[in-house]
Amino acid sequence: MLLPITRIALRTLFALPAPLRRRIAGRPVHLDGQELDLDTQLLMTLRRRLGAGSAGRETDLAVVRRQYSLFTAAINAPKIRSVQIRDLAICDDRIPARLYRPAGQATGSPLLVYFHGGGFVLGDLDSHDHLCRLIAAHGDLAVLSVDYRLAPEHPFPAAVEDSVAAVEYAIAHADALGIDPNRIALGGDSAGGNLAIVTALQVKGPMFVLAFYPVVEATTAPPLPSRTLFGNGLMLTEKDIALFDAMYIRDASQYADWRVAPIHAPNLADLPPLYLATAGFDVVRDEGELFAHKAAEAGVQVVQRRHERLTHGFANMTQLLPAANDAVLEAVAALRLAIYTTSTGGPGEGETSTSRRGAEGSPPHC
Repeated sequence: MLLPITRIALRTLFALPAPLRRRIAGRPVHLDGQELDLDTQLLMTLRRRLGAGSAGRETDLAVVRRQYSLFTAAINAPKIRSVQIRDLAICDDRIPARLYRPAGQATGSPLLVYFHGGGFVLGDLDSHDHLCRLIAAHGDLAVLSVDYRLAPEHPFPAAVEDSVAAVEYAIAHADALGIDPNRIALGGDSAGGNLAIVTALQVKGPMFVLAFYPVVEATTAPPLPSRTLFGNGLMLTEKDIALFDAMYIRDASQYADWRVAPIHAPNLADLPPLYLATAGFDVVRDEGELFAHKAAEAGVQVVQRRHERLTHGFANMTQLLPAANDAVLEAVAALRLAIYTTSTGGPGEGETSTSRRGAEGSPPHC
C-alpha cells in the first residue's frame, strides 16, 4: 500500500506551481555555466530525504538494492499498456530477459537489445521496465531487455559475457522472437551504455548503438573536469563510482581491459553508428563526450548530444521530469530514423554472428 501512496504523493508534488517546487528544491544550482533543471533538483532533494542517495557498502547491498527498486518503482508509474511483454530465459535459464513489442506490430520488426544501468551492481528488468516500454512504443520496434548477472556476486567479465550471449541469442533466434536479424541495435544507460558499446565491438551484426551517459573510462589521471565539478551531491558521485568499481573489478589489472574501459578499445572504427547522450550535471559527462569524439575520429558516424540541465540517470526519470522525457524521445527518434532508413545486408555468405575480439580469445556463448 505504501508504494501507491508514494506515487500519488510524488505526482501531486511535481504538479505544484513552479514557485512552490522551487521553494522545496532550494536555490537554483549553477555549475559550469549551466543551471540544473528545477524538477531534477526537486527529485534529488526528495531522494536524499528518503535516504536513497548513496551506493552504500557492500555489506549493505541488499538494502541498497531494495531502495533502488522502490525508488524506480515510485517514479515510473503508471505503465504504458499499449506495449505487450513476454518474459524469456536465455542460455539455459541463466539470463532472464523481457521482450517488449508494440501492440499489433508485425513480425520481422527491428529490435533494440537493451542493457540497464546501475553500476553493474544494481538494477533489473523491473527497474527499467518503463524506459523499455517507452522506447518500444515511440520507436515502433521490439526491445529485448537483458537481466545480466550483477557484481559483486558475479564480477567482471560476467556482465560482458551475458551481454554478448544475449545479442548472439537474439540473432540466432530471430524467427522465434519475431524480429529481423539484420535490423538489431544495442542500447543502454550508464553501465548499460558501457555494455552496449563493448558488445557492439565484439559481435557482428548490430547496426546502431544508443548510449545514455555511458561509463567508458575506468581511471582518469588527471581527472577530467566533470569528475571534479560534479563528483559530489548529485545523482552519481565519485564515492558511488568507487564503490561500484570495487564490486565489479576484483583484479587491478582489469582496469586496463578495454571491455572495462571501452574508450581504450584498439579499434573504435568497428563500432556501428552511435547516438551518445550525456547530461550536463554528470560526473561521467566528459568521458562520454571524449569517447564520442574519439569514435568520430575513427570514422564512426556519431551524434553526441549534451542535455545541459539534466543529471545522471535521467533516462529512468521520464515519468516525473518533462526535460528527461524530451531527451529520451529525441534519442528514440534518432534510433528509429537510423534503424528504419539504413539498409543492411546482414552477414555475408558463409558468415555467421561471431566475435570481433582479438587477444581475449573466443566469444562467450550459452
